[in-house]
Amino acid sequence: MENRAEILKKYNTEFASKSPLEIISWVLSFANKPVVTTNFRPYEASILHATSTLLKELTVIWCDTGYNTPNTYKHAEEVISILNLNIDLYVPKQTTAHRTITLGIPQVEDPNHQLFTEQVKLEPFKRAMATHQPDVWFTNLRKGQTALRDRLDIFSFSKDGVLKVSPFYHWSDEQLDGYLAEYNLPNEFKYFDPTKALENRECGLHS
Repeated sequence: MENRAEILKKYNTEFASKSPLEIISWVLSFANKPVVTTNFRPYEASILHATSTLLKELTVIWCDTGYNTPNTYKHAEEVISILNLNIDLYVPKQTTAHRTITLGIPQVEDPNHQLFTEQVKLEPFKRAMATHQPDVWFTNLRKGQTALRDRLDIFSFSKDGVLKVSPFYHWSDEQLDGYLAEYNLPNEFKYFDPTKALENRECGLHS
């Protein structure tokens, strides 16, 4: 009997040369409660287009920290409109204005940084996953983004045992530029994640 690690290795090898649409189509053939998560960071339109093209009613979970740039909010509204996304929005329980007074945005070395990350990112995400209880979670993780993500692959499992699928895992920025151009999709680079001091720092959702 193959264990889970062996099964993942087998399918990651088998699907390494498949297109994102082929990967998504195969996964949707057995998924019961799939979701896709997004924060509308750069290149998110690719995974949102690919998944919603194959499953129009797919639930799109948007966990908004409340600290996005105006550019990101405008970009989000544009992508939602173009793709007619089935958005389910999750936000922190405390308003950004209130937190600015009580906590601010702590530096990574500040002991309060973990509390901040829990409030603006982890708690809304956990609430979303508890509500939807998906068996498949589509993401736009890619190799080269962080050290942790370099150890993942197209298929992995979340710490809660949900099958995590990253159809564009092996794609470069240049390939994604081509994808967005092919389907006439917008992109936006003025993005801010208040929980990450550096671009290659892990956000906490995928550890």
